[in-house]
Amino acid sequence: MVKGLVPRVRVSALQPLMLAGGLLAAGLVAGPALGADDFERWLNGVKQEALAAGVSEGTVDRALARAQPIPRVVQLDRRQPEFTRTFWRYIEGRVTPERIRRGRQELAANKPLLDLVSRHYGVQPRILVALWALESNFGDNTGGFDAVSALATLAHDNRRGAFFRKELLTLLKTMDEGDIRIDAMSSWAGAMGQPQFMPTTYEGYAVDFDGNGRRDLWNSLADVFGSAANYLKAAGWQPNQTWGREVLLPPGFDHSLAELDVKKPVSEWAALGVRDARGRPLPDPDVEASIILPGGVYGAPAFMIYPNFRTIMAWNRSILYAIAVGHLADRIAGGGPFVTPRPAREEALSTSQVKEIQSLLISNGFEVGEADGVVGPKTRGAIRAYQKSARLPADGFPTVALLENLRLTARN
Repeated sequence: MVKGLVPRVRVSALQPLMLAGGLLAAGLVAGPALGADDFERWLNGVKQEALAAGVSEGTVDRALARAQPIPRVVQLDRRQPEFTRTFWRYIEGRVTPERIRRGRQELAANKPLLDLVSRHYGVQPRILVALWALESNFGDNTGGFDAVSALATLAHDNRRGAFFRKELLTLLKTMDEGDIRIDAMSSWAGAMGQPQFMPTTYEGYAVDFDGNGRRDLWNSLADVFGSAANYLKAAGWQPNQTWGREVLLPPGFDHSLAELDVKKPVSEWAALGVRDARGRPLPDPDVEASIILPGGVYGAPAFMIYPNFRTIMAWNRSILYAIAVGHLADRIAGGGPFVTPRPAREEALSTSQVKEIQSLLISNGFEVGEADGVVGPKTRGAIRAYQKSARLPADGFPTVALLENLRLTARN
């Protein structure tokens, strides 16, 4: 029973969970690479640093004795998907009929516990179940890599060594405190347990909600739901608001306003002609919101997103991930599919096509930074600027049609 228990929690500065997807986006780098033959010498340096930080010698010896480089982890860290996913393909791969069915089942089965967590932290049960589903498929897949070895491999590597060294040292500290087993398993990036917390997130936000003296994110649903809710609350979750909703944009809408950075009260969006997806007036007129087009003007629904959407993005920085969480939560609670129909034809851009778009924008005098095949804020801004100059809908979204337009401009 968890009723009436006060969870044990460590407080620290809020930081994103930095799971596998978020880690790829972070772009953190460290110093020069070390050869594989230097691993043991390097590991001894980690041992000395952990001991100096107060981790017991017994924990350090037992944990690091099992550490070994995992080449597959480095391969996964280096992976660069050749094709970008379309909005619809991303959503259909995550908000599946089976996940909706099981999510409803789990929501009902765990209602007393979820309601207790929700009253304590102010996070709606459907959101917690949706995150649980997307992070570990309801706890079925918490990772197949030895956590110490995975983090040691990435910390020893040159790409983001400093970041992962900190995570490894935090893992050793948390193991020393008894919350995490020495033989704990994780994702390739070191994300652990059913909510897939990185060690620093575990240290700062995991809670002992069942009151048994241990923060167990593998076996205790009370700790799993409580920890996820604690993180969201710390990130600014608003208990009386939803994440967002699908909306209908009026003819002639200025698509350059569809940006995360453009915030207006719902009443102002309504005055511009924005309605809900079925053409009805919008609720919550005083709430500040943004409009986003995750698939561009023609590739996906338009969404009005509220502050809680940004809180989900503190968990994972991907816009598509945040939409998947919100939409799955709505479906679990009994909501229906999107109203906007899926287009008959979908075209995903390859990395080489994105690089070509960037190169053509640069040749036309638009600032995108490096032509690296990654669509970041600079690239989206350059696309918007070009679209405005070409009198195209300024949604900032890269498409095959945009590439063809740029090629035509270059030839002329």
